[in-house]
Amino acid sequence: MPELPEVETVRRGLEPALVGARFSRVTLRRPNLRFAFPERFAERLEGRRVRALARRAKYLTAHLDSGETLVMHLGMSGRFDVSLPDGRNLSPGDFYLEGALGTPKHDHVVMAMETGATITYNDVRRFGFMDLVPTDGLAASRHFAGMGIEPLSEALTGEAVARLFRHRITPLKSALLDQRLIAGLGNIYVCEALHRAGLHPEAPAGSLATESGRPTPKARLLARVIRDVLTEAVAAGGSTLRDYAHTDGSAGAFQHAFRVYDRVGEPCPAPGCRGVIGRMVQAGRSTFYCAVCQPAPARGPGPRRAASGAAK
Repeated sequence: MPELPEVETVRRGLEPALVGARFSRVTLRRPNLRFAFPERFAERLEGRRVRALARRAKYLTAHLDSGETLVMHLGMSGRFDVSLPDGRNLSPGDFYLEGALGTPKHDHVVMAMETGATITYNDVRRFGFMDLVPTDGLAASRHFAGMGIEPLSEALTGEAVARLFRHRITPLKSALLDQRLIAGLGNIYVCEALHRAGLHPEAPAGSLATESGRPTPKARLLARVIRDVLTEAVAAGGSTLRDYAHTDGSAGAFQHAFRVYDRVGEPCPAPGCRGVIGRMVQAGRSTFYCAVCQPAPARGPGPRRAASGAAK
């Protein structure tokens, strides 16, 4: 599934074609994606102008002059193609399954803009969705109610980490993936951030707060490296795990900067570390880490769970 940097890449690619433009015609080629389209979906879009295109966690939000917001989620295989009046075709944040690119049977929504641009939503697996929500009720809508803070915002500080994680005994990686605490973090970038911060994925989340609730130095470091990792990934155009390209057709490149993710058996890249990247499974998902520079938390008596093998 696309993670936050990939969705932000899509937003930046779509922005020039959407913002300030008016929908002239919207064609739905099926009644639903993951969910049914809202009632009179095409009719409510046609004639409306896009005032702004934003991102909340892994969602795209297009704010309309009607007082509604178009909420879009890419699911696992959703992608947008943009056909411009000058004949150029762009694929901003192009996520797709190998062999399925460009198959018209998966073009489910076609948005013709008054500028002459056409934006087509293609989704092989149909796990994505679109919805229309009153803009003034967006934060309280079913999509965003209870959602945590944005990891690329100024809200993510050491103090925020300590406040959110205080007294929690859940493993640190699980806490970071909890969208009710910090919204938009995914498996890849959590592994990368924990390695940079020198924190073991199984450390209790509450260990980042002192008894008085103040942030530990590691809490401040983690907040900083989360922003650093995400910012670098956005600048690189995201990560290519299957097939991915952004607006100029080039591939997202952050996977070449992975320090631990999917690098089992390779030397740890941390300066002065002689460890080797290992893998364990947490809540059914692969976790990649270095046992040397991310030391395991102290444990009570009893056998430790063995790390898993190298297969993902």
